[in-house]
Amino acid sequence: MKRKGGLLLILGGLLLLAAAGGLGAYNVWDADRAGVVSEAALETLDQRIPVLEELDLPEELIPDHILNPQMDMPTQEVDEYEYIGRIDIPVLELSLPVMESWSYPKLKVAPCRYRGSAYLDDLIIAAHNYDRHFGRINTLLPGDEVIFTDTDGNIFNYTVSELEQLNPTDVREMISGDWDLTLFTCTLGGQYRVTVRCVRDTAPAL
Repeated sequence: MKRKGGLLLILGGLLLLAAAGGLGAYNVWDADRAGVVSEAALETLDQRIPVLEELDLPEELIPDHILNPQMDMPTQEVDEYEYIGRIDIPVLELSLPVMESWSYPKLKVAPCRYRGSAYLDDLIIAAHNYDRHFGRINTLLPGDEVIFTDTDGNIFNYTVSELEQLNPTDVREMISGDWDLTLFTCTLGGQYRVTVRCVRDTAPAL
């Protein structure tokens, strides 16, 4: 009986190890899949975002979002998802599309707007902690550059100001404060939210 019990324990341990290995392999596959999907969406989106410097616009032209900052952010549809633009974090060599609204299924594709607007200086962007999404934003330092480009080609330049670690239930803390841009993602295991607060450097470039 003792021998039988020992064999069952060993078998149980092997099954747990196999399950853990399978979960780890799935997580790696899921992260790679998300990276490929978001890169493809960004490639399509970039073909549609105008480069304003190349359009020879009149110098006196004032962008619509400055005349009416309450306006909705324009979107572009890519593969049945609506996107409001792209985000670039040069120090992480990271460029990603940003969806118009968030849901858990959408987060498995690309970063999403959690709330707010670049035009009102209160934009909040959420993403999964995939390595090719926001998995490395915890390494950002004050002074690092973040760039958001909307689908009309307007560029918004930001500087990282500080990093916070919030509890998942701290919704009020996440949306509070006078921050022009906030990026956040889960820590591994989902116990906390890594939160990066940014301030806008200048008026958006044309």
